[in-house]
Amino acid sequence: MNRFRWPIYLKMLLLFSVNLLLLVGLVYGFMREQFRLQLDWMLAGPSGERIERLAETLSDELGRNPQEEWAAVLRRYGKAHGITFALFGSDGRSLVGESDKIPREVLIKLIDKRSPTGKLRPPHPPRLEARVETLPNQPKPRFMLRGGDPARYWAGIHLNLFFLEGRVSIPLTLVMISNTLTAGGLFFDPWPWLGLGGAALLVSVLVWIPFVTGMTRSIGRLNIAARGIAHGRFEERVLGKRRDELGELATSVNRMAGQLGDYVAQQQRITRDVAHELCSPIARMQMALGVIDQRATPDQASYLRKLDHELQHMSRLVAQVLAFSKAGTLPEHEEPVEIRVRELVDRVITREAAGLDVRINIPLDLVVCTLLEALDRALGNVVRNAARYAGQAGAIQISAVGGEGRVFIRVADEGPGVPLEAISRLFEPFYRPELARGRGTGGSGLGLAIVKRSVEACGGSVSARLREPRGLEVELVI
Repeated sequence: MNRFRWPIYLKMLLLFSVNLLLLVGLVYGFMREQFRLQLDWMLAGPSGERIERLAETLSDELGRNPQEEWAAVLRRYGKAHGITFALFGSDGRSLVGESDKIPREVLIKLIDKRSPTGKLRPPHPPRLEARVETLPNQPKPRFMLRGGDPARYWAGIHLNLFFLEGRVSIPLTLVMISNTLTAGGLFFDPWPWLGLGGAALLVSVLVWIPFVTGMTRSIGRLNIAARGIAHGRFEERVLGKRRDELGELATSVNRMAGQLGDYVAQQQRITRDVAHELCSPIARMQMALGVIDQRATPDQASYLRKLDHELQHMSRLVAQVLAFSKAGTLPEHEEPVEIRVRELVDRVITREAAGLDVRINIPLDLVVCTLLEALDRALGNVVRNAARYAGQAGAIQISAVGGEGRVFIRVADEGPGVPLEAISRLFEPFYRPELARGRGTGGSGLGLAIVKRSVEACGGSVSARLREPRGLEVELVI
């Protein structure tokens, strides 16, 4: 199962968001510690305005109703806002509504510095009425805090409304009690803050985009170049002229690619030269061995045959080394031509697998434009490999299809296959699986390496996979 890939964009965005939240929390904690900030600061903005408007509306409605109906009015307002409303006197007593135990910190806020009038009201009708004092331009004292057990949020505002108790007018404080800080948006409306956070995040993203884009683009170029170098394309270079650590890294990668290309080219040239120089002494040795064989005694003939077998093996090995070295230079000496895949496969089978059960499934009109010698050599080595290890185990199946500007050629057999751990190394030079290490059955370990180099000379790729229940399939993509 593939693990989720975290793009740098996402990582930086998340880190910035966490950093922003930590900074906000740090500033809030510092301000609260230094200036002893309480929740009262929330009443200085829109929250305070909302509470004051609600208090004025409620005061007007209470003033138009007898005191006996005030509790019903408070319940109706509480149900509409999802919180609890109560009226308290200047001494902290609950007069209408909430009657639970009041936390001490709330009680301190509730004790109004305004004292009851202390005066007897003039005679009034038998029905008690509320007395409302209108002070239109005078701000009402307000408070907001968190207290109680369980903790709840308490907000209060002193009203210009008095409760008649006998003949005494008691100043009232409206208290709103909520289990949450938002109180349905009355105490705190999170949407403006979320909008501010989103705007800050958007502005930050816009500021950071040029930097992050430039960095990710450079990393992408480095990744492409490194991938190409890993596949042997030492001509790959990282473009761009950054004047930072990524620029230095790009310069180092370019220098490394150049040095690796020179080193590999030198090694290939040495290998090719050594193999070419070995051809002449081996040929002379074979010629001399033929002369000696004519004069040898019967006892010496068996030793001479063993020596001739070794020389033939050396000759084949040198020929494959030369073929391997030459495969990398094919694009420099050959031009792409149109090739009918079915005709090429027929020629290869006649040359490499004559007399074996080979089943072909290739459209007659399938054409590919590539290097003829390189594709012929690659296909020939794959078919020869299948014929050697699986020719007697069952049919060899060769199929080809075209699509999306590519041709897929597959050679499958029913042989013993290879160990699973060997699949990733099959196309390495001189690598032979355990089943093919014997000289009688195994080659030099260059056959599939020549296939890989020849296919890459055609601008394609090669891969192998195990078949079920047995066998091996090699796919050439041109």
